[in-house]
Amino acid sequence: MASACAVHILVKTQQQAMEIKALLDKGGDFAALAKKYSLCPSKKKGGNLGEFRRGQMVKAFDDVVFKRPILKVHGPIKTKFGYHLIKTLYRS
Repeated sequence: MASACAVHILVKTQQQAMEIKALLDKGGDFAALAKKYSLCPSKKKGGNLGEFRRGQMVKAFDDVVFKRPILKVHGPIKTKFGYHLIKTLYRS
């Protein structure tokens, strides 16, 4: 079964996600921005979700983590929780 490790930032609006992504594109620190803005409890760890298996996250999130290029920020990705910026650190 495939597994991966990802970091993310979860916010309520697409607009806020776009603003944070712009900061990341300018070289902003992902962990610092996650701690400041993310609504997910993972923000304490800089948005790090640790390692998880395919199927443990909602489908839209899973699709990014397991199908898109790693070490690149993807998003905003809409789920029932809000809008995510997702960066996959590795997958196996």
